[in-house]
Amino acid sequence: MAIDLSDYESGGPFDGHYKKALKKLQKRLSHIHYAHIVHKRRAIIVFEGWDAAGKGGIIQRLTAKWDPRYFEVWPISAPTVEELAHHFLWRFWRRLPAQHNIAVFDRSWYGRVLVERVEGFAKEAEWQRGYDEINDFEAQQVETGATLVKVFVHVTQATQDQRLRDRLAHPWKRWKTGLDDYRNRARRADYLKAMAEMFERTDTSHARWIVVDGNDKKAARIAALTAIADALEAKVPMEPPEIDPEVEKAAKKALGI
Repeated sequence: MAIDLSDYESGGPFDGHYKKALKKLQKRLSHIHYAHIVHKRRAIIVFEGWDAAGKGGIIQRLTAKWDPRYFEVWPISAPTVEELAHHFLWRFWRRLPAQHNIAVFDRSWYGRVLVERVEGFAKEAEWQRGYDEINDFEAQQVETGATLVKVFVHVTQATQDQRLRDRLAHPWKRWKTGLDDYRNRARRADYLKAMAEMFERTDTSHARWIVVDGNDKKAARIAALTAIADALEAKVPMEPPEIDPEVEKAAKKALGI
């Protein structure tokens, strides 16, 4: 089914007790993370979306109860001089998770067919070729045992503008905004066109897109975390491991059980 971002603009508030729902979800996500550790599974979670859509807040709550030794959040910005000397996927290959780890990408390889396309950082032949390169890259990850979850957080222009105003007004949020936010905002129509083609050409059977209505932050967080938990849980055994008999024996002796 085609993805139409206008279907994700209602901005309805979360229908329930937010704090209780979040706490329950985070407990579930912590069990899912432990399952990845003990069963030596790996997962890749990709976040894309508009500036000020709330990706950072979702990631913060997603990882809040995870063991920091077994996950990494990769904030992706403009490539370095070294990275530009390689194929555009090179810097992402270097950040893929090891067994029993989860990698979270705050923006990703989709920059090739979004910002690099719209802003002219990639030639048309390069970004056109990028769709097949991305699909092949993602298929390789899935075929070698990784769970891949792709989340796009959508907000309307009005919501984005209000959040940009808030960032200017709040002294401790000003660092979160810059010239790129307004340069990108001015080309919203171009980005919408690029996003539509991105969804059409990369929403594959092995790597579906999850679109989240980000216009209400609390509702967006619960929706995103629920979708991620469902996707991860479906690909990892959720039975806790049996205790090692030798460890149990030593524990009973030491603890007088």
